[in-house]
Amino acid sequence: MLAGNVFWLSVASFLNDASSEMIFPLLPVFLVGTLGAGPAFLGIVEGVAETTAAFVKLGGGWLSDRVRKRRALVGTGYGLAALTRPLMAAAMAPWHVLALRFTDRVGKGVRTAPRDALLAESVEPATRGRAFGLHRAADHAGAILGPVIAAGILLLAPGDLRLVFLLAAVPAALAVLAVVAKVREISPGEPAGNDESHAEADPATPFTDRRFAGYLLVLVIFTLGNASDAFLLLRAEGLGVPLAMVPILWSALHVSKMVFNVLGGALSDRFGPVPAILIGWLVYAATYLGFALADQPWHAWALFGVYGLFYGLTEPTEKALVASLAPSESRARAFGAYHFAIGVAALPASVIFGVVWETIGVAAAFGLGAALAVVAGVGLPVVVRGAR
Repeated sequence: MLAGNVFWLSVASFLNDASSEMIFPLLPVFLVGTLGAGPAFLGIVEGVAETTAAFVKLGGGWLSDRVRKRRALVGTGYGLAALTRPLMAAAMAPWHVLALRFTDRVGKGVRTAPRDALLAESVEPATRGRAFGLHRAADHAGAILGPVIAAGILLLAPGDLRLVFLLAAVPAALAVLAVVAKVREISPGEPAGNDESHAEADPATPFTDRRFAGYLLVLVIFTLGNASDAFLLLRAEGLGVPLAMVPILWSALHVSKMVFNVLGGALSDRFGPVPAILIGWLVYAATYLGFALADQPWHAWALFGVYGLFYGLTEPTEKALVASLAPSESRARAFGAYHFAIGVAALPASVIFGVVWETIGVAAAFGLGAALAVVAGVGLPVVVRGAR
């Protein structure tokens, strides 16, 4: 049932994440250890990267609804990201990494909203949660493979991070090929993902729906406490996890994400997305409190495993809720706004987290994230009451 575009977009995400996750778990160590940056600069890099992606996602969603060429934008986004991957191997200064992360996130921004709209329009409303769950599971499967490949390379060439970055170009190129060769465009007619709940919606924009606007507001509140996961990797190293095991720890997190995304998507289709999102945010708060109190290497392993439950309960369900609140004519713009709301808060979130870590302490930084997750969780059922 979830074949065609859902399958091949999932394959592309699998390959692309295998590429990106060969690099990402090693990036904090590369920046701080090899290039001499500090936690605050790491926060700036990740904040700028995600905020850049957010702005481009907003424009990509608008353009996709305007020209109805979702497939072309998806392929372009993957292609741009693939071109930047091997260049990380040549980085000689922290600002080089900042520039490359910026460029890579432009590619992500171009492809994300059109891809999510294409996924939503390729299935019936009753299976949207499972479609997004399968896509995210494939994404995380690639994120499992990537760190394993990176760990294997480091075992054969100890400490050669640049070789890992160079070889990351191979799966990235295959992702582009999958989109170009196999993904098909959905016609401008009535999409498969349309449903009766949008009959009275303004076809020009989803933003007139107060529930959608309220949803974006609580997402911003939550995201202000959701700093880059690069800090979790830095925390794990600080707890005593060896460098060679950091990619394996990152891979273990994605195993947890992959398993729980399938479950989360099914729960969204069965009970609606709001309960799953709410529980996921509370799991996030509990996990961040755990990172604040942790003092042993095994604590990092346990917390990374639980952290995957948060992703599984929220990644497919947040997108299913966007699709249910937006009319088909402006669905890509709705996804663009969703990603924009998250991304625009990413810069202050990561910068604040890094500054609090350096000036007050690690426990205060993680405690702030947990508190904001609880606040957002309280507001979510109120602002989107009745949404399915």
